[in-house]
Amino acid sequence: MALTFTDLVEVDLDKLGTAVSDWKKTVDRLKTSAENAHKGMQAKSDSAQWAGVNATVTREFIAKTAKEVSDLHAEANSIYQVLADGHPELVSLQKQVKDAAGKDASALGVRVNDIGDGKVVCIFPHIRGDTDERTQEQLDAKRELENRINRILSHAAEIDASVARALRMSHGDDAHNAGHSTYESLNDAQAERALELARKGDKMSDAELQEFNRLMRFNSREKDGEFATEFYKGLGGPEKTLEFYAEMSIDGTDPDASKVRLNAMKDLQQNMGFALANATDPDTKSHLPASWGDEFRRLGTQQIGWEKGQWNKPYGYQVLGGLLRYGNYDPRFLDPIAEHVTQLHKKDPYFFLNNKAMGQEDIYGFNPSGRMGSGNDPLNSVLEALGHSPEASEKFFTQSPTAYNEDGTKKGGSPGFTSYLDLFTDKDFDWTVDTNDTNILADEDKTKNALTFGPEALGHALESATTGRPYDDDTGDAIKHSAAQAQLVNDIVNKFGENPELIRHNENGDLDDAESGPLYGLRGSLGDITAEYMGDFQRAMYKEDPSSDLFPTFGEAAGLDPGHAARFLGEVGQDPDAYSAITSAQQAYTTEVVDHVINGGSDSTASLDGRVGNAVAPGSAIAGIMSDARANAIYEYHTASDTEFNEAAADKQKWVDRILGMGIEKVGERIPIAGAPLEWASEDIQESIMKSIEKDTATEAEQEAGEKYTEGRSAAVDSAEAAVRNALLNNQHINSDTADDLRRAARTAAGISHTDGAQWNSESDSK
Repeated sequence: MALTFTDLVEVDLDKLGTAVSDWKKTVDRLKTSAENAHKGMQAKSDSAQWAGVNATVTREFIAKTAKEVSDLHAEANSIYQVLADGHPELVSLQKQVKDAAGKDASALGVRVNDIGDGKVVCIFPHIRGDTDERTQEQLDAKRELENRINRILSHAAEIDASVARALRMSHGDDAHNAGHSTYESLNDAQAERALELARKGDKMSDAELQEFNRLMRFNSREKDGEFATEFYKGLGGPEKTLEFYAEMSIDGTDPDASKVRLNAMKDLQQNMGFALANATDPDTKSHLPASWGDEFRRLGTQQIGWEKGQWNKPYGYQVLGGLLRYGNYDPRFLDPIAEHVTQLHKKDPYFFLNNKAMGQEDIYGFNPSGRMGSGNDPLNSVLEALGHSPEASEKFFTQSPTAYNEDGTKKGGSPGFTSYLDLFTDKDFDWTVDTNDTNILADEDKTKNALTFGPEALGHALESATTGRPYDDDTGDAIKHSAAQAQLVNDIVNKFGENPELIRHNENGDLDDAESGPLYGLRGSLGDITAEYMGDFQRAMYKEDPSSDLFPTFGEAAGLDPGHAARFLGEVGQDPDAYSAITSAQQAYTTEVVDHVINGGSDSTASLDGRVGNAVAPGSAIAGIMSDARANAIYEYHTASDTEFNEAAADKQKWVDRILGMGIEKVGERIPIAGAPLEWASEDIQESIMKSIEKDTATEAEQEAGEKYTEGRSAAVDSAEAAVRNALLNNQHINSDTADDLRRAARTAAGISHTDGAQWNSESDSK
């Protein structure tokens, strides 16, 4: 019977706490008894000069009794350790579920209903006179709360089941005989059960696979790494790990596998990936030896089989890649593998793909998630791994490459290139079609789509390297940019500013001499990088002095070249997601700069209206580049529509929050928008951004008549005025006439600078 919501809320865990205390006393007393038994009667028995029956029966009885007392102590200690670990976890989960079902549900206006079987539903109760109409935001919040409570219940159920199972194993089936399974922690018991299930391999039932996933999900990321390390050691080593994962992933992605099985295998892939990242981190209390990394590299080019007489055997890296796609890996483990795989790909791009099974449907193989390929090409997998591992990706792209032999051992000397950024952005670098679809060559659209998987993964890796966060972490705080990260951004902007054709996308080939570049798939990530480094890009627009504090960078400055930055923005901004990220960050950043000018205080003798105009100019120039880029994408390259640009904007709230979170820094102190709560400012700015993006459009006739920037220019003017208006809300010392002058100055400067930006981009397009 499943643990229910009511069970968890109402159970008195103080009684369990008392039981833990009682068992601790029992353990201490039995320890004393066991020591006395061994040092007392056992020692005397061993030293006595027994004769006759006493020499056998009595001595054996005493020895057996002493052992039984020791076994009782071991059993009691096992029970205590399991209860002591389980109690605080259940207390924490009970508090979480009470808070969620109490204050969180109340704030949202929903009621939590227990529907049994360890599940709840959240509902908006009907109120007389209420239309019962809910906003999408309310519905999303309700769904998030419901899912959160159900995750807590699932976690509590897993602990409850693990504790109960460990107690049964510790006690055994013989009431007259102590000394059965013993555990030093609840983790020991959980790892033992996970391994017991893993040994069944693909013979695990769906219910057993769900149990395995629960054990892995709730224990694989523990900070001390104990569970993850015990689990992987218990599998038997790197080769056994690959055999187990290969067997399971192929079972779950088989054409005959049920949807339930495939979904469970997606969970297994993630759970085992997070566990491997935890277990291979040398800084965790418990971790695998460094030799695991060496062995994985050796096995990378070796064929792995898991069935007797197996014909089609994947290479180790094809299997390992599925696990590496999930988890934040330590650079000491991941970077040598990523370097080895990249160098193997450079030597022979089809070494791994030539080994994939033929004649299959488009199934996902060693990448059950199905995201960005089947997993046959491990290059895509290690780039995704770098995308989730910021420290590893930063070192991978900023430090000198290490050469590796084919067997994964260090080679010494140079691998034939000086940086991985240069290698991947070489126009002749071979990106492969990583799919199992048998019709891939006959379907041009599928081929084009599959060819973007590698560049997309490269974008994720670069995003991780430059921001210090996993690329898909939408909630993490901004992290100050290091000198190495800032220099990498400088290199990226120079690379694509000098060679924009690498990331150009000409959907239908309508423009002569404008073929799609091989790397247009990473433009979304380049947009996120631009948003993260908005201060650096605004500095570059009008060549701001590096010593200026009007447009602060977040950490070390990237020192961008203005020409390269403008061309870079013009090409990247043609992607709807990139356009929205850049526009959102630009307006949020400009709002803070304007607020700083009006409310931050200054010793400048220049007029305030002039300083406000200067404050909005760089952002407006970027807005002009974005307007031109958007028009080009829609009417010249035919890669997107106005609808796609508008819809992409709804997902970029994170950049407003993140830019506001960075704050304006001066003399080492953060000065947020004066007197304004972050949430209020964020909502106000986001509303302004949505209006601006929806307005930044042009018809085909306007495009042909050269009037395509009219609405975009108007949107930039409105945005600049909104930034001033927000700042004035927090300043009661500026009279209405001065306020009018400041708004006017912002509008004028924004209009001029928007035209500048659009013109810069048009001129670069024509070159």
